[in-house]
Amino acid sequence: MRRDRDGAGADLTVIPTPDALDEPTLRRLLDAGRALVGHLELDTVLERLLETAADVTGARYAALGTLDASRQRLERFVTHGLDAGERAAIGAPPRGRGVLGALISDPRPLRLDAVADDPRSFAFPPGHPQMETFLGVPILIGDEAWGNLYLTDKAGGEPFTRADEDAVVVLAAWAAVAIADARLFSDSERRRAELEATTAIALAVGGDTDPGKVLAVIASHAQALLGARGAAILLRDETGLAVAAASGELPEAVQGARVPGGAARMRASLGLPASDGLLVPLTFRGRSLGMLAVSGAGTRDERLLRSFAASAATAVANARSVEAGRLHAAMDAAEAERGRWARELHDETLQGLGALRLLLVAARRGDAARLRAGVDGAIERLQAEIDALRGLVRELRPAALDELGLGPAIEGLAERAGVAVHTDVSLPGRLAAGVETAVYRIVQEALNNAVRHAGARRIGLAVRGEPGALVIDVADDGGGFDPTAPTAGFGLAGMRERVALLGGELAVDSSPAGTHVVAVLPA
Repeated sequence: MRRDRDGAGADLTVIPTPDALDEPTLRRLLDAGRALVGHLELDTVLERLLETAADVTGARYAALGTLDASRQRLERFVTHGLDAGERAAIGAPPRGRGVLGALISDPRPLRLDAVADDPRSFAFPPGHPQMETFLGVPILIGDEAWGNLYLTDKAGGEPFTRADEDAVVVLAAWAAVAIADARLFSDSERRRAELEATTAIALAVGGDTDPGKVLAVIASHAQALLGARGAAILLRDETGLAVAAASGELPEAVQGARVPGGAARMRASLGLPASDGLLVPLTFRGRSLGMLAVSGAGTRDERLLRSFAASAATAVANARSVEAGRLHAAMDAAEAERGRWARELHDETLQGLGALRLLLVAARRGDAARLRAGVDGAIERLQAEIDALRGLVRELRPAALDELGLGPAIEGLAERAGVAVHTDVSLPGRLAAGVETAVYRIVQEALNNAVRHAGARRIGLAVRGEPGALVIDVADDGGGFDPTAPTAGFGLAGMRERVALLGGELAVDSSPAGTHVVAVLPA
């Protein structure tokens, strides 16, 4: 055993140049160092480091172990010189016992002429190649142990020399520089990716009320940014949890599936081994809305995962709040509509029928001439009431909408408005029944608001098909109103609700000079 160094590793700014190395070796190390620091991907740096160390020293096998957060065990073990079959035969990578652990407890270069003779040595596991000579050098970034470089079986069965050790110490110093740069680059790239993901999620949460779309964005970013095999978002309802969004490698039956309660059963349903992945609750204002589950992500990612879970919980809460608001608005609009029809029937039809009854009663008390005159008057009043009821029925469901289509039905609305309405209706043909009904009602409400509430005398009405959209444009010269006021009317609320249900947008601009309503619906 040889320990020829006195402790601390190479400073990041000073690369040692031992006198024991000849000029060709120094040139090779200089070229190798330049190549190492030229890479910003950590995996590439480690691969080149092992190749160079094995080439410079003539070692058959090379390996690099990185330390975990406690600096007591190996977290990652990368090899060179073993094929895939040999690695599979060895099984689980070492964790840092025996000779490998010696460099963890005492990070100084270590050379052994016979590994098996060292009292700290453990027997090789079944399937592991027998190794004789050994050279280990720590990799220190600043004053912090980052990992160790291990070399075994120098060519020809010779022991590793002081020159080999010096060369590997130089490589380790170069590696420290390259690894530090790669870690900084990786951290900056990760922060950039986190920022991009956070921005994308914030835009989705703030700009889309469809929870399915928002949750799909969150699951996709969580899976990609955490490097997880799969991610799933589960929402809670009255009977348990259901998968609302999934990304990556998860069982095919997961999407939309119901998942039983309990961590163990939930993991089984999602295909997560007991020791794999993370489960984080979706909590909004102290209320549990579901779970976010990822497979193949380390516990160090739990902080980031919790931020994704918080975004998902906010998206779900916002969507449910919007849905509740829409439901209340729809109920209020329906009640207002019922009230309007009740007033129409009471003020027009019932009063007219009451007057007709009084006319007939008076006529019955008179002579034949008076009776005839009363009957004639009653017939006229009946015809007027029939016309009024027809108008009400037409407003409830115009026959022209079913029989002739949206264009003629809108033209009929304009003719019955009672003021001058300039129409420009250009449609690509018949639309879906639900869309035609919604467009008709939006136009109807806009005309009613203009005539009955704003006192308009002239109205411009256009309904036109555009690429990918259907546009409704209504402008009047009425007195205007405040569209944001709570008393703006249930007609406006009904318009907003119909437009929202079709996934469109509604803009209302009103002033004392008039009102301009534009609804854009996806075609």
